[in-house]
Amino acid sequence: MVGSSHEAMHRIFQKDPALLTRALQQVLGVPFPEPYDFAGMNVDLTEIEPVERRVDTLLRAETDEGAYLLVVESQGKPDERKRGSWPYYLSYLYEKYRCEPVLIVVTQNSATARWAAEPIHLGVRGCPSLTVRPFVLGPDNVPVIADEREAERDVPLAVLSAMTHGRGREAPAILESLAAALRTIDRDSAAVFVQFVDSCLADSRARQMWRDMMTTIQYFWRHPLAEQVREEGRLETRAEMTLNILEWRGVPVSDAIRHRVETCTDEDLLKLWARRAMDVSRAEDLFDADGS
Repeated sequence: MVGSSHEAMHRIFQKDPALLTRALQQVLGVPFPEPYDFAGMNVDLTEIEPVERRVDTLLRAETDEGAYLLVVESQGKPDERKRGSWPYYLSYLYEKYRCEPVLIVVTQNSATARWAAEPIHLGVRGCPSLTVRPFVLGPDNVPVIADEREAERDVPLAVLSAMTHGRGREAPAILESLAAALRTIDRDSAAVFVQFVDSCLADSRARQMWRDMMTTIQYFWRHPLAEQVREEGRLETRAEMTLNILEWRGVPVSDAIRHRVETCTDEDLLKLWARRAMDVSRAEDLFDADGS
């Protein structure tokens, strides 16, 4: 189970390596050749000397132009030690594998993205012997995907969008679109993506909204993350879930409808209302003419 945003931000590329090259090509405009094969590699770069150096994710991409080593580093905040580590990683990998190494930094923070994008110059000032220019994916260039159709066209990219932008006013539309798109892919992959997003939602209200949405999707209950939600109560949690989804979607809820939802004791009916809450434009549309 993914336990942190740091881990999720780079493991998504282990789950879908092609997302990484699409991000290089489409988001960053890098003319990276189209890979025909990927292979995960050992992330441990420790030498015989007792100095441990480990990258977050390392992938080998086979292309018609030759093999590339894709080094993915998840960065939560600026860390000046990386200005020594990153050039070392690239030099070591090139020497060991004789493949071109490519450094990609992923972050949820704009300030960290700007810091990471600064070239690293080693040598004489103004005339460096070595320059490293990291490619950075962050809030300023990862697209905001808040449209269901767009999310369905590239679900992994929509997941990365939610992981990067899932906070503030944009969160409801982003998470709603992704929740709908997850229904179009296989359940095992969807369950993994659910966990990645959950790990990256620092905003407690956005995280609760996401968990409320996911309880309406059956495969969620097969995932370890669901155990935490399962234990929070049944009827009360179902009622709160429905009202939270409506609130996050900006759908007005009258006192009468709030009272009707909160006092309902039919768990199946509450499940139905929670599912409908993700789509209705009026709170009254939760209920059929017959009351269900």
